[in-house]
Amino acid sequence: MNNDTQVEDSKGIFARIGLFYRQVIVELRKVVWPTKKELTTYTSVVLVFVGFIILVVSLLDLVLTKVVFLVFG
Repeated sequence: MNNDTQVEDSKGIFARIGLFYRQVIVELRKVVWPTKKELTTYTSVVLVFVGFIILVVSLLDLVLTKVVFLVFG
């Protein structure tokens, strides 16, 4: 057990929770947030891709349903 772990173990639960939230805030300040235009573009790309996948899965389901009905009547 190293020295840092011993120091963290000796802190109370509220001190550890406070440390956690301070570290979260520090990390969030490092994030490069997208611009409104980038966010709109990314959202559009995701929605188009999801729509395409829905279309592919629906067509595959339709074809497999027809094949099953042909085989099993």
